[in-house]
Amino acid sequence: MEQKPMSVNTQCDKSSVDSNQTVPRTFQHIIKGQGVSDGDGVRINRLIGNRTLMMLDPFLLLDEFSSDKPQDYIGGFPSHPHRGFETVTYMLAGKMRHKDNQGNEGVISAGGVQWMTAGKGIIHSEMPEQQAGLLQGFQLWVNLPATEKMTDPAYQEFLPEELPIEKGGQGQAITVIAGQTNNGTKGGVNNLWVKPTYLDISLPAKTLFVQDLPYDDNSFIYVITGDIQLAGSESRLKQKELGIFSKGSQVQLQAGESGVRCLLISGSPLKEPVERGGPFVMNTQVQLMQAFSDYRQGRF
Repeated sequence: MEQKPMSVNTQCDKSSVDSNQTVPRTFQHIIKGQGVSDGDGVRINRLIGNRTLMMLDPFLLLDEFSSDKPQDYIGGFPSHPHRGFETVTYMLAGKMRHKDNQGNEGVISAGGVQWMTAGKGIIHSEMPEQQAGLLQGFQLWVNLPATEKMTDPAYQEFLPEELPIEKGGQGQAITVIAGQTNNGTKGGVNNLWVKPTYLDISLPAKTLFVQDLPYDDNSFIYVITGDIQLAGSESRLKQKELGIFSKGSQVQLQAGESGVRCLLISGSPLKEPVERGGPFVMNTQVQLMQAFSDYRQGRF
């Protein structure tokens, strides 16, 4: 039987919450990804954008690619178009060479990130480069508001040494891609539309991490290795599980017995209509059909 896409409602009654009161977030849904093939046969674990969870406004898609078998990824992602959203590529191992039809070219190496604004249209390729045979990373799609769908394409790229890493006294290490930690460590990504938080969190066994988030953000956590629980509760996430948070002002995390590495991602919902077709994400069917027409007629 075909599984219906999840309709995620993370609302709670804010009227009864004092503005100075800390409201810990809880796990509202725990899901696992779906194995898919994309590009030229690249094997992917699709966490958002699958039959279970179509989107979590403003996040349209989250893919994890991870393999030590070159045949799983070596075909890469040959030239393909995008319009109307942003792609965020974060590499943990291996490299990804990118090239577009506007003359931009570069390599995202392990520990680096690229935040690309496709805007009114771009055609690009993303091709893996082996490093000890291993490729591992994530690609996140972030929606653009209606007013910015046709903005000029742009890139924000950061080498591994350019991403700030916050160290804790018990061995915690927080790589800050976007947003700001409670201790004031700030990521370099500039995005005023959804005001994202994107943290790569590594915690030794049983250690704590606390992060404030805007109350109404849609937020989730994905466990790369190990396991984690919400401090003061029995709610736990295991490796390869994605937890969607309820509304609230703070996330309180405690690593399990073997420690944890996870991604914490949060953003302000756009609350706009979404019409998507493959590599294009617009607000209306008319705009979507125009995107396909523009691409076919070489207007990108």
